[in-house]
Amino acid sequence: MPINWLQPDFADERGRLKMSIHALVVETPSRRILIDTCLGNDKENRRIPTWNRLHGSFLADLAAAGYPRESIDTVVCTHLHVDHVGWNTMLVDGSWVPTFPNARYLMGRVEFAHWTGQRQRDDVAAVLADSVTPVWDADLADLVETDHRLCDEINLVPTLGDTPGHVSVRIASRAEEALITGDFMHHPCQIARPDWSSTADTDPTEARHTRERMLTRLSDTPILVIGTHFAGRTAGHIVPDGGAFRLVA
Repeated sequence: MPINWLQPDFADERGRLKMSIHALVVETPSRRILIDTCLGNDKENRRIPTWNRLHGSFLADLAAAGYPRESIDTVVCTHLHVDHVGWNTMLVDGSWVPTFPNARYLMGRVEFAHWTGQRQRDDVAAVLADSVTPVWDADLADLVETDHRLCDEINLVPTLGDTPGHVSVRIASRAEEALITGDFMHHPCQIARPDWSSTADTDPTEARHTRERMLTRLSDTPILVIGTHFAGRTAGHIVPDGGAFRLVA
């Protein structure tokens, strides 16, 4: 059955899904936090050809929005997939160095152990080598639990399945609340069909259970859901829709 509400923000007129890759800045009275860091420039050995040797304007765009890279004091990696850690580092004189030199990079303890504790495919090993290991070697990484609290307004929420240590980010301030999804949902079609899993999921069954649990929890609440890969209308609210759910403004 077609999911008609996906158009026009999340699917084109032919039904092809639209996706994007976001980094999100959260500013509190005490912190300037970057949630995930997209793909990065100059990276190689990516499985998706168009993700190689990029030369985008990410840092200029970030600075133009009022957030120069030196002003970021915390980087949260919801997980360590390629499209969430790319700008952790930048290429300087042939070496990968941390992009945000004044930040602590928060990585899940379980997540880090999963990816670094065993031999990985060549493309995954490349991501670790150019986007994770340089941060660790610079002593800028903090390994945290999946329910870690960053500050009064921000805490992590375990949303396992896409990866073993995957987290979402909860924001609560002035009696309002939001949730940055990470990849427990890759696309809004999974709101209507939480049984649909991505090929990127490490454990599709656990990912499905997480979506079902989280969508039930979020449904019919004022919590703003911000999709890390939601194109067009990036944020909205979850409401019941027959036997499933939908996203509304």
